[in-house]
Amino acid sequence: MTKEKLNDLQAFATVARERSFTRAAALLGVSRSALSHTLLGLEARLGVRLLIRTTRSVSPTQAGHRLLGVLEPRLDEIESELAALRADRDKPAGTVRITANDHAIVTVLWPRLRPLLDAYPDIHIEFNVGYELTDIAARQFDAGVRMGDQVDKDMIAVRLTPDVQMAVVAAPGYLAGKAPVTCPADLVAHNCINLRLPTHGGLYAWEFEQGSEKINVRVEGQTIFNNTFLMIQAALDGVGLTYVPRDLVATHIASGHLTGLLADWCPQFPGYYLYYPSRQHLPAVFERVVEALRVQKIT
Repeated sequence: MTKEKLNDLQAFATVARERSFTRAAALLGVSRSALSHTLLGLEARLGVRLLIRTTRSVSPTQAGHRLLGVLEPRLDEIESELAALRADRDKPAGTVRITANDHAIVTVLWPRLRPLLDAYPDIHIEFNVGYELTDIAARQFDAGVRMGDQVDKDMIAVRLTPDVQMAVVAAPGYLAGKAPVTCPADLVAHNCINLRLPTHGGLYAWEFEQGSEKINVRVEGQTIFNNTFLMIQAALDGVGLTYVPRDLVATHIASGHLTGLLADWCPQFPGYYLYYPSRQHLPAVFERVVEALRVQKIT
């Protein structure tokens, strides 16, 4: 049923209830003549007379009473549902699905969204851990979090963090007696802990830069993970060298459990951004999530 036909039925129901074109026109915000023309058109399309019109009154015919009896509860149900939708629009309740890598979830999303969950019991967050460049619309996610240079230009992007500094680290026990690492080329002589990328199943090539020089090194080793925290644990256990965000290993470096290497070569990547398709008609729950995530201003 088209919107116009639904409006015509609403017009009929209003006239039939009010028993007056004048009062019904005022309620509907249209002119009396326009309302009369609408009802004549409806009767013509149905091939049934719905209203008895006199100079002083309007009343439904038998067919009109029958149609009104069917319409009223359904129109009331539609109006109730629309009112509920408007109320939900202003109420922060529902589920928001976000895809992000484990580093972003642990260091950004969880710390900022945990207070929101405490404050609003009706808000639910589903986190999906992934390193791939996810098509959030196709996978039915509300938003994703990726490095700034990985976000498509047609997405709304909200910056969440400053740039991310990378680090090469290894346990002192592993480094003891091994060949020194003074430049990226030295990595090929070491047991390196690799990251398996979900896209095409390839291994991540470690990225380095110094001044204008940029180098990608494909390292080898005995272990491959698809989780940053497991890579760090393997490094702590003395398995070999790994390449991870510095903020995740800063305390281990400070305590001496890990040693940082190639600091002059480790680049900074654009910080994390929350991305989503549109600004229009955002649910209240999603707006609260965005507000909580962007609360820390980036300078």
